[in-house]
Amino acid sequence: MKKKKQTAFVFAGGGSLGAVQVGMLKAVTSAGITPDFLVGASVGAINAAFFASDPSKQGALRLEKIWKGIKRQNIFQVSPLAGALSFLSWRNHICSVKPLKHLIKKHLSFDRLEETQLPCHIVATDLFNGIEISFSKGPVLDAILASSAIPGIFPPVKIGDHYLIDGGVTNNTPISVAIAKGADRVIVFPTGMSCGLNTPPKGIVEMALQTLNLAVSHRLKSDMEKYGDSSEIIVLPCLCPLDVSIFNFSRTEELINRAEKNTTQWIQTGGLEEKGDPELLRPHYH
Repeated sequence: MKKKKQTAFVFAGGGSLGAVQVGMLKAVTSAGITPDFLVGASVGAINAAFFASDPSKQGALRLEKIWKGIKRQNIFQVSPLAGALSFLSWRNHICSVKPLKHLIKKHLSFDRLEETQLPCHIVATDLFNGIEISFSKGPVLDAILASSAIPGIFPPVKIGDHYLIDGGVTNNTPISVAIAKGADRVIVFPTGMSCGLNTPPKGIVEMALQTLNLAVSHRLKSDMEKYGDSSEIIVLPCLCPLDVSIFNFSRTEELINRAEKNTTQWIQTGGLEEKGDPELLRPHYH
C-alpha cells in the first residue's frame, strides 16, 4: 500500500504580523486544505498550538476572535524601572512575561501538547549552544513561552536542563523540523516583511523584533533552496506592500482581512501548484 503523503503547516514568527497567518488559515481551511501536523516558532508557535487544538474552519475563526482582542500591552508591557535594571545588568529582560502568560492561559483549552487534536511541534533555541529544540509533549504554556522569549525582551525559560529563548533566533520558519518529522509537503505560513515603512524602528522592543524578522527572510530563503528539490515546499503569499510595524497591534483586523483575500485569490489561481520562488522572499522596501 502506498504511504499517504504527510502535510505539515509551518508557522513563522513575526510579532504582531502573526495576524497575517490567521487570514491565511481562514482561506486555507475554507478551501478544504488540512495538515497532518503543525510546527511553529515564536508567535507562530502560539498560532500553531491554538489551531492544533481545533484544526478546522471554526478553529481559525476562534483564533481570529482572540487576535482581534489583543493589544500591545497584552504582550509587551515595558516599565521604565525594568529598562533601568536591565541597563544596570540587574535583569536580563525589559518586559514582564505575565501579560503574555495570562493571555495564553485565558484562551488555551488544554494544558499539555499531547492533548491537541493534531501533533504540534514548538521550536525554541538553547541559550547556551544555539541548538534548536522542538517540543511535542509536555506543558504547552512553558513551550510557547520558551519559543516566544525574545532575547532581552522576555526572560529565558528553563525546561529540564535547558535555558531556552525565542525559536526564531535559530529557525524562525522551521521547515527543517517539519521535514525531519516526516513531512512530504510543507505549507509555510509566513508573516512577511514590513516593507512599506519609511522610519526606523522606535525603542528597544521594536528594534529587537525587526532584527529577528530580517533573520526570518534569510533563513526561509536558505531552507527553500536547501530542501526544495527533495520536498514539496509551498509558501503562502506575503502581503506586499506591508507598512505595519511588527510591534503594532492596532491594525490586526485589516491584516487578517487582507491576508484572507490575498490567499484566497492565490489558491483560486493555482498558487498551490506552483513551486515557491526563494527570490521573492528577499528583504525589500517600497
